[in-house]
Amino acid sequence: MIHHNPMMIAVAPNGARKQKTDHSSLPITPSELADSAVECRDAGACMIHLHVRDGQDGHSLDVNAYRAATTAVRNAVGDDMIIQITTEAVGIYSIDQQIQTVQELKPEAVSLAVRELCPRAEDEIKAASFFAWLQQERVAAQYILYSAADVERFDALRKRGVIPGDNVSVLYVLGRYSEGGASSAVELLPMLAAADTAVIWSVCAFGATEASCMLVAAGLGGHARVGFENNMQLINGYTAANNGALVTQVQESIGRMGRRIASADEARLVLGMQ
Repeated sequence: MIHHNPMMIAVAPNGARKQKTDHSSLPITPSELADSAVECRDAGACMIHLHVRDGQDGHSLDVNAYRAATTAVRNAVGDDMIIQITTEAVGIYSIDQQIQTVQELKPEAVSLAVRELCPRAEDEIKAASFFAWLQQERVAAQYILYSAADVERFDALRKRGVIPGDNVSVLYVLGRYSEGGASSAVELLPMLAAADTAVIWSVCAFGATEASCMLVAAGLGGHARVGFENNMQLINGYTAANNGALVTQVQESIGRMGRRIASADEARLVLGMQ
């Protein structure tokens, strides 16, 4: 029974908002992202969650910027990591613009906030068409959920066929609305309890408690996403030297929960990509 369930560790190395002033090792350029990917792969990550920036280092969904970043990362790590892009709007991009980026780029994988792409009932037809396109094009979708209410709506959308497929991946976000931005693994419990359909679930968490939240996820059969996007601190409170240090922290502890890290090929099997 030990180690029968490999745990995927994804890394989110930069996010939409942080800058070099937050951490000198924050990767922004394609070459920096490629270096970070190598460092995180070597530490045990099987997936990288990419954000790209515009000429002023602001958040961007520019297709050419994504092509440059994904090419640099793929050249650096080969097939050893799943490359996942984001559609995060950050108050800048419309639903149509988010969809257009993904359809032009046709990435290997993408993360999607349900509350951004399908915020109202009148958005469901457009969202359903896009989600069906993702499945048809074999783009691995991960749906981002921020609360138990999000989980309940997600389940309702699945039952009505807006979100297709039997092998569906979600990301539970912990700590976004908590005092001071620090996470508690307790926040995971109502989200798991609210789920009425089977999913492949991962967790990301804000603040220095990130690693402890990942350990709880490991014990409950989930998967992990760590990185500078949400947290720059080690569990001891010190600032992590780089994203690889945050991956290492999780990789070294999950064995105590009877888990081992998944390779990219194993992750692709789990996610139905192969």
